[in-house]
Amino acid sequence: MAISNSLATMSSSGWKAQLDLSFSHRADKTVLSKREQRGPLAVQRAFYPEGEVCHLYILHPPGGVVGGDELQINADIKAKATALLTTPGATKFYKSQGYKAYQQQRLNVEQEAVLEWLPQENIYFPGAIAHMDTHITLAANASFIGWETHCLGLPANEQKFTTGSLQLDVKLSRDDRPLLIEKMKVEASRLDAPTGLRGNSVMAMFVATPADESMLEIVREILDNETQILIAATLIEECIVVRYLGSSTEQCRRLFTQIWVALRPLITERKACPPRIWAT
Repeated sequence: MAISNSLATMSSSGWKAQLDLSFSHRADKTVLSKREQRGPLAVQRAFYPEGEVCHLYILHPPGGVVGGDELQINADIKAKATALLTTPGATKFYKSQGYKAYQQQRLNVEQEAVLEWLPQENIYFPGAIAHMDTHITLAANASFIGWETHCLGLPANEQKFTTGSLQLDVKLSRDDRPLLIEKMKVEASRLDAPTGLRGNSVMAMFVATPADESMLEIVREILDNETQILIAATLIEECIVVRYLGSSTEQCRRLFTQIWVALRPLITERKACPPRIWAT
C-alpha cells in the first residue's frame, strides 16, 4: 500500500496529521509491527482479550476536528494477520470558520488477513464542513467487517445541523476490482427534504465480506422486528451492506453490534469479543 510522505504541521488553517500502522502475523498472535505518527494522531497499547487478535484504539488527543484539519490514517494488515481497530469515543467535528476538515482512511488487507474497522460515531456540530474518505483494498481471500456512523447536529441537545455540509466517499475493492463505491454530499439545507435525510440526523453503513445469501438471511431475521426505523440489508457482489437512517446513535450501535455478533463467527471463525472500551 502506498503511503504518502506528508508532514504533520500546524498552520493557520489547521493540523496536518498522519498515522501509519502495519500489523504482522507471528507464531501466536498479531503484533503492531510498525507505527509512525505525525501530529495529533496516536494509538494506545495493543490489547489481546481473545488471544491472537490485536485490538487497537486510535486516538485523536485534541478531542475534536476543526475546519482546516487534514487527518490521514493508513493501516496495512499483512498476510494472515488479524486486527480490530476502534476508537475510545465519538469523533467530533466542530463548527468551521470557512475551512473544510478532511479525514482520510486507507485500509489494506492482504492474503488470509482479517480487519475489523469499528470506530465509534462521528458527530458533526452545526456549521461543520467535513469530508470523510475511506478506501479499503482486499486481497483475494482477505476478510473485512466495518461500519461508519455519522450524526449530524446534536439531537440530545436539540441542536439541528442547520448549517454546514458533509461529503462521504467509501470505496471497497478486492484484487483491484471495485465491490462497493459510495459517494454522498449532505447539505444542511437539504436535511428535511424527501430526497435528503427526511429530517433524520443519523445515517450509517455496515459492510461485511465475504458473504453470501445465507448470511443475508441471518441479518434480515435480526432486523425483522425493527419496523419503526429505516434500516435495510442487501447483498452486493460478495458484500453484505446494511444502511441505517434514524435519530439515535445508540440504537444504530445496538443493531450493528447484533449483526456483528451474528456474522463474525461466520466470516472470521471467531466468536464476537467486544472491545473493552465500548463498555465504558
